[in-house]
Amino acid sequence: MTTEISPLERRCIDQGMKMTEQRRVIARVLSGADDHPDVEEVHRRSAAVDPRISIATVYRTMRLFEDAGIVARHDFGDGRARYEEASSTHHDHLIDIKSGQVIEFRNEEIERLQAEVAKAHGYRLVDHRLELYAVVDDTKDKS
Repeated sequence: MTTEISPLERRCIDQGMKMTEQRRVIARVLSGADDHPDVEEVHRRSAAVDPRISIATVYRTMRLFEDAGIVARHDFGDGRARYEEASSTHHDHLIDIKSGQVIEFRNEEIERLQAEVAKAHGYRLVDHRLELYAVVDDTKDKS
């Protein structure tokens, strides 16, 4: 693992958060994640870098990062809280319910339709979360 400061680590520092070496490792693990790991997976990856990191430390750190708005917590219906670095750019999620894979996407037509629905009911949309639960389509043409 690199000693370069990760984007998540930089956000922690910018917020004045005390950065212990274990928090730095956890921040780097999360910044390097291309998936949405749960606490156990964050612990597994962090402990591979520093075996002294306990699961309790990961739980406390994830709560701290979440409370600071540095990570976003998701419940994708599999009974596990899953995390990703909080982003300033909006995206939605497509979740494969068999494999647990999470695909991030943005679709301008969906964004427009959601705002249109709110407006039709006399509201102005200020935030939303869209999670699509799916399985691989075995009927699609594979040619």
